[in-house]
Amino acid sequence: MKNQEYTPVTEAPPAADAPQPSPGSDSTLTVIIAFVANLVVAAAKTFAAIVTGSASMTAEAAHSWADTGNQIFLLVAERKSRRHRDRTHPMGYGREAYVWSMFAAFGLFTAGAVVSITHGVQQLLEPEPAGDYGIAYAVLAVAFVLEGISFTQAFRQARRAGRESGTSTLHSVSTTSNPTLRAVFAEDSAALIGLVLAFVGILLHQLTGSPVPDAIGSILVGVLLGVIAVILIDRNRRFLVGQAVSPALLESVAERLSAHRSIERVTYLHLEYVGPERLYLVAAVDLVGDRREHDVAIALRAVEHDIEDHERIEEAVLTLSMPDEPTLTFETGARA
Repeated sequence: MKNQEYTPVTEAPPAADAPQPSPGSDSTLTVIIAFVANLVVAAAKTFAAIVTGSASMTAEAAHSWADTGNQIFLLVAERKSRRHRDRTHPMGYGREAYVWSMFAAFGLFTAGAVVSITHGVQQLLEPEPAGDYGIAYAVLAVAFVLEGISFTQAFRQARRAGRESGTSTLHSVSTTSNPTLRAVFAEDSAALIGLVLAFVGILLHQLTGSPVPDAIGSILVGVLLGVIAVILIDRNRRFLVGQAVSPALLESVAERLSAHRSIERVTYLHLEYVGPERLYLVAAVDLVGDRREHDVAIALRAVEHDIEDHERIEEAVLTLSMPDEPTLTFETGARA
């Protein structure tokens, strides 16, 4: 009989023995920082847009207000998705995160992209005079600092997740099952790029006296927001309809199941995301020894309970392997 104990299944093995922060609390902090930063920035940009009449600044104000509203959706996503499963939701409420994050992405598209592009086109057709450029530059500078603080928090969380899974920061963000992290990271990245576009548009407006660069800056900000929104919508859609786990995660879980003292081998394994870093597990296993039917039922249930004790497993369902079924294997390089 095996002497190894079962190692809890994780989406990414810890890089050190030090206590790891809770994924939920980490994401909530990231969203709260983004909300506060966007609220202050949105108010400042609105003031600057009114005073200067800049199309790019108006687009940036719309962008920041959209981001502020989106953080509320993301906070709701965090709260609702952490509810425990019950009779009406046997797989838990984890997918609530993708639904509310989808709402946030639609808000970014309509309140950010559409408004910015529309205002830019209007400025091209019916230009309005602009002035007080110093105020615009000051607000852009303050906004860059605040957005940078928010982005730094999201970047740190994404980099930590990437290190734990052995991937790059960008790959971690694009593939993570945590939609709030991806949304804040993408929105803050777009915000920093948008600020640069707005600065260039306003500067060219001041130097040339033509409102065209300013209007084009507004349109470019809108296009940028539209692209980000479509990407976020698509990623949430994928997880709602059933995003496959990575081969590396599948192999890792299979190895850890095989390490359980009661399991001889694993012949089938199905993993499905049912929420941010939450998995539904189905496996066919061959138990150690030749036991009576009653003992087999008890052993299977005990193993299921061991697996479900881990915070990232919503539910585990095990069945017995057929004697002629081959042991589950993986292609070389699955961990790459």
